[in-house]
Amino acid sequence: MITGFVFVMMLVIEYINVQTNGIWQQLISGSNWKQYIFAAILGAIPGCLGAFTAVALFSHRLISFGAIVTAMIATSGDEAFVMFAMIPEKALLLTVIIFVTGILAGYLTDKIYKPKKILDKFADNVLFLHEDEKCDCFPRDKFFQFLTKPSPPRLAMMVIILALILGILTGTLIDNSELWKKATILIAFIFSLFIVISVPDHFLKEHLWNHIVKVHIPRIFLWTFGTLLLIHLLMDFIDIQSWITDNMLIILIIAVLVGIIPESGPHLVFITLFAQGTIPFSILLASSISQDGHGMLPLLAESKRGFLAVKTVNLLVALIIGFIGYLAGF
Repeated sequence: MITGFVFVMMLVIEYINVQTNGIWQQLISGSNWKQYIFAAILGAIPGCLGAFTAVALFSHRLISFGAIVTAMIATSGDEAFVMFAMIPEKALLLTVIIFVTGILAGYLTDKIYKPKKILDKFADNVLFLHEDEKCDCFPRDKFFQFLTKPSPPRLAMMVIILALILGILTGTLIDNSELWKKATILIAFIFSLFIVISVPDHFLKEHLWNHIVKVHIPRIFLWTFGTLLLIHLLMDFIDIQSWITDNMLIILIIAVLVGIIPESGPHLVFITLFAQGTIPFSILLASSISQDGHGMLPLLAESKRGFLAVKTVNLLVALIIGFIGYLAGF
C-alpha cells in the first residue's frame, strides 16, 4: 500500500517538475530572502529533484551557502513520500516546521559563516543552460493510440494504477480513513493514470519508467518492507519499546547522526517508530532536519569540504531543535 502511494506521488511530482522547467530562473533574482524561500520550496518538494536543483544552483554560485543549507534542512528526500502515505497530517506539520527552520537557519548561516574556500572552488563555474525542446505532454492525436496500443512499460503502469484505484474503491486500501482523504488520494490516482496514458513515449520511458519504476520504487519497497519487518520482529522478541522509552535522548542523538548518511532509507526506521507511537515527534523532526535523502550526493561529488560544512550546520540545527522539542514535551 505504501509503495503504491509513493509510486503515484512520485509520478505526479515528476510530471509537474518537467512541465514547470526553468521557472526557478525568475525566482532567484533579487534579495537573499528570495533565495532562502525558493531553496526551502525546492527542499520541500518530495523526492530528490528539488535538492539536486539546489545543489546545481549553489555549485554555479546562483544561490548562497546559507540557501543550500536551507534546501537541505527543508528536504526529507524520498522519505517525504512515505511520511505522507503513513502519517499525512503529521507529515504536513513537519514539512511546515522544517520549511521555516530551513529559512531561518540559512539566514543565520550566511550572517555567521562565510566558507571562502568552498565558494572559491565554484567561483569559475558558469551555468550553461541546455534547454530541451518543450515537452508536449498531451499529444491529442496520439492519446487513443497510447490507450489502445500501449507499450509494455505504459501497460504495466496502467495496470498498477488501476489496481490501486480499485483498492481504494473497494476499501481494500485505507478502509478506515476519512472521506476527504479517500477522495484526495483517488483524485491523485486518477490524475496519475491520465499522465501515464497521455505522455509521449520518451517522457514515459526516461522520466517515469527508467527513473521512478526501475530506480526509486524497488528501493522504497525494500527499505519500507525491511524496516517494518525488522521492527515487527524486535517488538515480538525484545522489549525494545521499554529500552527506547528509557533512553530517548540516546535515540535522539542516533537519529541525528544517521542523517549524515546520504541515502534514502535509514530515516524510515524513525518514521515507522513514530507511526507506532514509540518515539515522540521531536525525534522524527530532528531526524528529518539532519537527513536529506540523496540530495547531498551531487555536492559530495563536487566538494567533500562543502558536503561536510552543510552537514555540520544541519546536524547542529537538528540537535538544537530536537532537544528543545524533547524538553518541551512533544
